[in-house]
Amino acid sequence: MLEHLTTETRNEKTMNLDEMSIFDFLTTMNEEDEKVASAIKKELPSIAKAVEAIIEAKKQGGRLIYIGAGTSGRIGLLDAVECPPTFGTSPDEVIGLIAGGEKAFIKAVEGAEDSKELGMEDLQNIRLTKADIVVGIAASGRTPYVIGALEYANSIEAQTVAVSCNKGSDIGKVANIAIEVINGPEVLTGSTRLKAGTAQKLVCNMLSTASMVGIGKVYGNLMVDVQLTNEKLVERAKRIVMEATSCTYDTAEEYLAKANCNSKLAIVMILTGLSHEESLHRLEQTQGFIRQAILN
Repeated sequence: MLEHLTTETRNEKTMNLDEMSIFDFLTTMNEEDEKVASAIKKELPSIAKAVEAIIEAKKQGGRLIYIGAGTSGRIGLLDAVECPPTFGTSPDEVIGLIAGGEKAFIKAVEGAEDSKELGMEDLQNIRLTKADIVVGIAASGRTPYVIGALEYANSIEAQTVAVSCNKGSDIGKVANIAIEVINGPEVLTGSTRLKAGTAQKLVCNMLSTASMVGIGKVYGNLMVDVQLTNEKLVERAKRIVMEATSCTYDTAEEYLAKANCNSKLAIVMILTGLSHEESLHRLEQTQGFIRQAILN
């Protein structure tokens, strides 16, 4: 069965991989990597549908849940853990689940990906509801753990998305929305941490970033909900306020202090001239969209 999957076929350009010079191999690998963005471009309509579904779920109080095994699971986890510092989400708003649990992020847990029941149980353990949206990730598109998770999500009427790198994938048939990025064979046969992994990472970047824009976590192209958890991020917040309002460094620092380190609030206070309380009310009225808050 595997021999019919694009991700498992041999790449004709690297049949003599062990005889190639380092530079020739790297050149070939780079040329193959260039194909990933073009392959994703073909799936933009499906990715857009997934983003719309995530935005709708978030507006209903639902969570974005990535689930996968091996490299695919790690990519979902990576995207999930970056959301709180980047967009100010709470840790339970965007969740990454990997077959075998968090320990599998560092060391593979043999056999975990082969259990459909484990995929279902992991979603049950986080109390999945129909308000949530589940994004199943599997390069092959046939991982039982992911299939079981998507089937369970469907059974309780939660929205489902599949991200794979094979056309007509099993997970794509189960999910409501299928994203199937066809990159062609890997330079190292079956090593889906390469082009397939890159494609999955880029798709997850799109899903999370575009959906966060859609729920008001961004102003212009600025990360206005960034969490100030270290000195670097405090300085970044000051620059964000400066860029958003064209104010001085000292003014940005002053208003961030007045806003209790809330970049959004500082920006609205500066642009509207309103008090802390009035600006906060504006943001609450507009569900956190700065552009609407300053025009209200």
